[in-house]
Amino acid sequence: MNADGTATGWDAPGWRESATRWVAEQLGRHGRRVTGPAEERVRPWSAVWRVPTDDGDAWFKANSAGTRYEAGVSAALSRLAPGRVPDPLAVDAGRGWSLLPEGGRTLRHVLAVDPDPSHWERILPAYADLQRATAAHAGELLALGLPDHRPEVLPGLFTDLLDDTDSLLLGREGGLTPETLARLRAHADRYARDCRRLADLGIGPAVQHDDLHDGNVFVAAGGPRFFDWGDASLAHPFGTLLVTLRSVAHAFDLSAGDPALLRLRDAYLEAWTDRHDRAALREAAALATTVTTVSRSLSWRRALPITDRASADYSAAVPGWLEELFAPAPI
Repeated sequence: MNADGTATGWDAPGWRESATRWVAEQLGRHGRRVTGPAEERVRPWSAVWRVPTDDGDAWFKANSAGTRYEAGVSAALSRLAPGRVPDPLAVDAGRGWSLLPEGGRTLRHVLAVDPDPSHWERILPAYADLQRATAAHAGELLALGLPDHRPEVLPGLFTDLLDDTDSLLLGREGGLTPETLARLRAHADRYARDCRRLADLGIGPAVQHDDLHDGNVFVAAGGPRFFDWGDASLAHPFGTLLVTLRSVAHAFDLSAGDPALLRLRDAYLEAWTDRHDRAALREAAALATTVTTVSRSLSWRRALPITDRASADYSAAVPGWLEELFAPAPI
């Protein structure tokens, strides 16, 4: 169910027939034909079909109400940063539907064969270039529904989130305890100061993927391409490093501050050294990876329809990311 109480798209009567027809019609515009049943993966925030065709697989994605902006934003990014995002075969932004070609190997597949974190040293500069290309188009992206998580906005979103005790599972299994909630409320002024300092460092907002790990990057001869923008927001660009560096640390059993993680941080920050000194960039990275824990909590709340927030499989991520506000930064 959606937040307004209506049926989620893939549960609604006639939805499957409509989606199947749309996929076939859009493939037909590209001279392609469906050759068999789709392989489906359904989660509370999206339904994804792998569709076999006579010219390779295609991928259909339908987003829930809370992440519906992904279709339009992904299409815009493919135009604003050519070659860095898969070019969609078709998009219906109003319904949150997108149809993409097969993207090839992901970075996860590459790392399974050659487990070396230095692969990220080639990925992160390309992603930074994508972010810089989008910085001048913030208004367009917001108009497409991209959530606003800029440092100036986050303190208000944080205090509002602390009042949403249902999403925080207050006093329930997997949720915040009253003591932790009180600690977070007491931290609100410090959080606002961190956000102000981050904004004052002068690195402008850009699209921030917010879930950039090795499963969301295609590796191709022409360079990496980034996909799955359902958690994205307009935010401080360096917030990306929170998930990316934590995922690398987990995959390679690295501790916070490990030299390998610092090399990845610096490879990413290099794109901004034309306008900012490295000390300021590193300070901004440390602050961004701290304040972005709230962005992660907000993205999970947005992705989960109200009726799914009691699901132990996913809803604990909303309070869980808030608790990470007190954890050591990965850099």
